[in-house]
Amino acid sequence: MHSGEPHDGRQPRLAVFPKAYMDPLCISGAMGLEEWIRLAATLGVSGLEFYAGFLDLAKESDWSRYRKTAAQEGLEIPMLCCSPDFVWPDRAKRRRAVDCQKHWMQMARGVGARYCRVLSGQARPEVMREDGLAMVTDAIEECLEFAETLDLVLILENHYKDNYWEHPEFAQSLEVFCELLLRISSPRLAVNYDPSNALLAGDDPMTWLDAVIDRVATMHASDRYVSDERTPDAAVRLCHGEIGCGLVDYPRVLNKLNDKGFDGWISIEDGIEGIGQLRRSVAFLKNLISKVWTQNG
Repeated sequence: MHSGEPHDGRQPRLAVFPKAYMDPLCISGAMGLEEWIRLAATLGVSGLEFYAGFLDLAKESDWSRYRKTAAQEGLEIPMLCCSPDFVWPDRAKRRRAVDCQKHWMQMARGVGARYCRVLSGQARPEVMREDGLAMVTDAIEECLEFAETLDLVLILENHYKDNYWEHPEFAQSLEVFCELLLRISSPRLAVNYDPSNALLAGDDPMTWLDAVIDRVATMHASDRYVSDERTPDAAVRLCHGEIGCGLVDYPRVLNKLNDKGFDGWISIEDGIEGIGQLRRSVAFLKNLISKVWTQNG
C-alpha cells in the first residue's frame, strides 16, 4: 500500500537484491539465477528483487521457471529492477527505450512481480532540463497505460546511476524528481525510496522522505560511508556499506515510514563485501523493524 493509506499494523517485508553479484548474473554468467535464489533463501527474508538484465531472464519461456524456483524456496518476487533511459534527443532511441520498458514490464508480470522500477534516464549534458522533463513525462505516461493492462505499479526511484550507465540519473536532484512526480499524478506511478541515494544527490535522506512520503510504495535499503578516495565520482566517495553502520539514520527513516502506515517491501541492496555482510544487514533491519512497528504499531 502507499504510505498515505490507513495503518493496519502490518510490518514491512524484506527482500534482497544481488548487489555483489551483478556482473556474474548479468555479464559473465559465472553465477546462475537458481544459485542466487538458493543462496538468498538462506538469509531469512521473504522475497527477492530481480533485475531485468539477468542473463537467465533473456528467454520469456524461462520467466515462470524462476518464479516457481523462488516459490519452492518460500520466496516471493515482488519487484523487478529496470533501468530505462528515456533522455535521448533522438526520437527513435526514445521509442526503443519505451518499447524496452514495456518488455520489462511483461517480464515483471512473468516472474510474479507487482512493482516494476522506472527511471528517467541519463543526464546527458546536451539535454536541457525542460526538454528532458518533457521526454521523460511522455515516455512514462505511455508506459503507465501499458501498466494498467498488466495491473502493475511503476516505481520511480530517486536513483543515482545504473551499474552500466555512462552518466548519472537525469532526475537525481530532489527538485527535478518532484517536478516529474507533479507532472504525472497517476495512481500507478509510485516511489521507490532509497535513503542513501539522497546522500549521493547531496541531500538529507529525511528531506527526501518528507517530500515524497505520500507516494512511497517500496524502499531500497542501502547505506553509505565516506571512503578515502579523492574522486569526483560521488558513488566512489560514498561507498556502499553495511546497513546500520553508515550515514543513514535508519531508526528515523523507519519511524517516519511507520508513522505514515507503510507496510510495503523493503529490498536490501548490500553485500558488496560478501554474503556475511548481507546477513548482518538483514539481521539489523529485521530487529529494527520489529522494534519500531511493535512500539509504534
